[in-house]
Amino acid sequence: MLIANRGEIALRIARTCKELGIRTVAVYSTEDRDSAVVSYADEAVRIGPASAKHSYLNIPAIVEAALRTGVRAVHPGYGFLSEDPDFARVCRDAGLTFVGPAAEVIARLGDKIAARALMAENAIPMLPGSRSPVDSVEDACEIADSIGFPLVVKAAAGGGGRGMGVVGDRADLAAVFSRTQSRAQELFGDARVFVERYLPEGRHVEVQVLVDGFGNALHLGERDCSTQRRHQKLIEETPAPGIPEQVRAGMQEAAVLGATAAGYRGAATFEFLLAPDGTFAFLEVNCRLQVEHPVTEMATGVDLVREQLLIADGQPLSLHQEDLAARGCSVECRINAEDPERGFVPTPGTLAEFDVPGGPFVRVDTHGYPGYRVPSSYDPLLAKLVVWGCSREDALRRMDRCLADFRISGPGVRTNSAFLREVIGHPAFRAGRYSTAVVDDVFRARENGAALASRPPADPITAERKGSVP
Repeated sequence: MLIANRGEIALRIARTCKELGIRTVAVYSTEDRDSAVVSYADEAVRIGPASAKHSYLNIPAIVEAALRTGVRAVHPGYGFLSEDPDFARVCRDAGLTFVGPAAEVIARLGDKIAARALMAENAIPMLPGSRSPVDSVEDACEIADSIGFPLVVKAAAGGGGRGMGVVGDRADLAAVFSRTQSRAQELFGDARVFVERYLPEGRHVEVQVLVDGFGNALHLGERDCSTQRRHQKLIEETPAPGIPEQVRAGMQEAAVLGATAAGYRGAATFEFLLAPDGTFAFLEVNCRLQVEHPVTEMATGVDLVREQLLIADGQPLSLHQEDLAARGCSVECRINAEDPERGFVPTPGTLAEFDVPGGPFVRVDTHGYPGYRVPSSYDPLLAKLVVWGCSREDALRRMDRCLADFRISGPGVRTNSAFLREVIGHPAFRAGRYSTAVVDDVFRARENGAALASRPPADPITAERKGSVP
């Protein structure tokens, strides 16, 4: 198995491969020569310079490394080439098994307009908006008149919070529309955009699904990913707190239906926006493993990478929906090398101290270690701190303790761990009634001089979903 990625996810995939007796080949750029996965994997191949364009996004170099080392399969991880249909197609044509869906499925679901059309055909709820590309400001204004403001202009090829612009009123529409079109062309080589209603107080909830090549599909519950900065996730948890069971079941059923209708195979995540009135609407499909997959693993006891590998090997699902029973609550915090006090600017540097927390039901996925040089060329994610508790209250208390126990320091290096403690101490977060605006609420509370509790008190909303140790 060649792992076409870097950082913590490459190391995480390599560990499951080792458990299954699968030989691993890591790839690395010159800037990542000291990465933990390079020494952990059975073999490592340098594929290019620091620039991701010439290394982790260099399809010929990665495929050449795979063929030269004699691997049978390629796992793309997340980000980089994980949702690139051309990469999946080139792997297939080279006789390599791509751990993920077929190139044609990635292409269809990666096109947000085509994906919306497919979901609409299957009666999956959607936000009001265009069903085809919007070519001009005039057309956008006409749609805006029918759906109202605020609205969002999105790139058809976008995702992960990139290639989108929010419009508060008609006066800003022309500028945001033109800017989003230009940005879409720059980022994705595709200037097509569409328009849909924007919910500023919505919650971002996603459902994890697995589908094999024999028509079997199941879900592994949902994750709340509403805590974001600049449309990038910071905290995820499962189950999503305070959601009526009927709504929860509706999203789960919609995700399984959508995956089946798309002819999907592998692990996928269906993202939904949950409105304050309890209605939900389809957003997009992630055709890969998610950064936040460990929270689902902690709650269900299922190794999602293992399931990906078995499905890619042509085996049927080893699980049945009735066998899956998520217990308790799991929460993940992304520890980034960035400074929240300076607009979350990345802070690369060499780690003088890197001491991770431990204890019962604590998991840390990381590639960091004392002496590791945090590079400036890639995403600042340094570690994923994941905890489990019998209740949400227990999990949040454990998370707060673990964030306080994290010891990371080095010249110029800052992390967001203290800020994350502020967020989980925010009254709206503690009550499970937060939205995608919760990070902004924390900054507003600072400005207003409000004192935020660093350690959450008893949370009555968790009493409804207590569980036992899996």
